[in-house]
Formats: sequence, structure tokens, C-alpha cells
Amino acid sequence: MTSRALRIGTRGSPLALAQAHETRDRLMAVHPALRQEGAIEIVALKTTGDIVQDRPLAEIGGKGLFTKELDEALADGRIDIAVHSMKDVATALPYDQVLACVLPREDVRDAFISYRAQSLDELPPGSRVGTSSLRRAAQILNRRPDLEVVGFRGNVQTRLRKLREGVADATLLAMAGLNRLEMSEVATAPLDSSYMLPAVAQGAIGITCRCDDQWAIDLVTPLEHEETRYRITAERAFLRVLDGSCRTPIAGLAELDGQGGLSFRGLVVSPDGQVCHRIEDRGAAREAEAIGERAARDVLLRLEPGFFDFKTA
Repeated sequence: MTSRALRIGTRGSPLALAQAHETRDRLMAVHPALRQEGAIEIVALKTTGDIVQDRPLAEIGGKGLFTKELDEALADGRIDIAVHSMKDVATALPYDQVLACVLPREDVRDAFISYRAQSLDELPPGSRVGTSSLRRAAQILNRRPDLEVVGFRGNVQTRLRKLREGVADATLLAMAGLNRLEMSEVATAPLDSSYMLPAVAQGAIGITCRCDDQWAIDLVTPLEHEETRYRITAERAFLRVLDGSCRTPIAGLAELDGQGGLSFRGLVVSPDGQVCHRIEDRGAAREAEAIGERAARDVLLRLEPGFFDFKTA
């Protein structure tokens, strides 16, 4: 038996709970003592991003909206570990916390979902695409400036309901989330990353602990997935140098070649989709952070002064 029950902190959405349950199951598989009744407790918390649903993410604070309350609960000892979607995690963690491990990454692609077309390209001019993501909105407008992007907040189930009600003609969701909810069948078509570059760290789950809680760190460390760590390290370095947030349409994807190499593709685009800068870089996987940083610096050299000063509606 462990010295105390392990309290897993998570958001309360169906997807977040699915990720917490995946973490619990992986921990139980590695640590027999955690299979005993009461050895693990899942603590669901509401975050600012869950509570405020009537305004765009960029308007109410960007990155950190889905992690702040979890960070606070971890800091004051109400939970022992926090389970996060890594695309929601700011590139700088609280000073007293560590990203103790990352789980194997799911499908990184976005899913196109519509009851009126089979692909984004097939949507008639003037069609409405619902999304709360500036990254998705900007890439949509870059490819299809004739479409209208409308705000679309809520969990997966809420967004699908809005789609059925005709609030929009189509929407985009992460394939990773649909897969984890066992809802992949609702995707009309996955979008190849060459068509729609995903969010930094999309599909990755990260587990944070207090730096001084070696007990919790030792429990989760065996779950570490090295390949995913390399990939999101490059992507998050790219985002960090660009000072990206939910207010900034930035995308990035790192992939491993199986021979120790890592390739990176990044994108920075204006919210209206009119200005788009793409970058590619590669190197050894062990240099993941340097690759992401170098790619970001190369992009910064291309940007006109004041590029990041644009206003979002």
C-alpha cells in the first residue's frame, strides 16, 4: 500500500476526465499497490476556461485559462499531480512545479466535422465554420477567405450539439480528443497536417508535480514517453521564443524519423489569414529544444515590425 492516496487533479470535462482515467490506468499497470481500493482519488476542478463560455479565449486571458486552478490546487497540496492537455499548458511552468512526465501522444490531426460537406474545400462560399481557436480560424481563412468563421466555445459534446442546431455549417476538433472519448466516428474527415498544421503539443498529455514532492514524481516517472517528450520540447520551444498564447495564431509539429532525427514544421499567421509564414528545420532529436528555438528565430527575422500587435475581435 502507498503511504497515502494519490490525488489526481483534472478539469471536469468528459475529455479531461478521460485523460485522467488513462493516467490512472497507466499508473495502476505500473504500480500494483495503486490497484487497491482508495489508493487513487480523481479530483475534478472547474477552471476559468470552463466557467467563462460567453467570450473568446483570446479575450479572457489566453494560455493558462485551463490550468490556473489546477496549478493552485497542486501548489497548496489539495492534489498530488495534475493531468493536462499539453496544448493548454503555458511554456513557463510555475516555479515550484515540474513537468514530471508526458504520455504517448495521440493523433495530432484536426478533424473536419460537417453535416453539409465532406471537406473544408467542399463548403460553399459564405459557409460558417465554428471554432474557438485562432490558429484554426486563421488557417481556414488563409485557405478559404470566402468562408465566415464564428465563435464556438464548449466541450466536444456542446460543440457537436451546436453544429446539429445549425449555429455553424462545420467545425474542427482534435482527433486526439475524439479518439480518447471513443467518438472518432463523428469526424467527417481528418485533416492532414500538411493542410492544417496542429497546435503545439496537440494530442499530448502532461503530468505536473510539485518540485519537492519526490513521492509523486517517482510514481509518475515510469510513464514517461521519450519520443513524445522530444517532439513537444521542440514545439514548445518554438512557441516560447515567439511568446505565443491563445491570442496568437501559431502552429507547430515535430516528428521523429526513427533514426535519431527530428524534423519540425512551424507556422505563424495573421488572424485574418492574409499573412502566413511557414518554417521548416531539422536536426538530432536530442537537440529538440534548439531546433524549435532556431525555427522561431528564423520566423522572427521574416516578420514585419509590429506583426504581433494585431488586435483580435
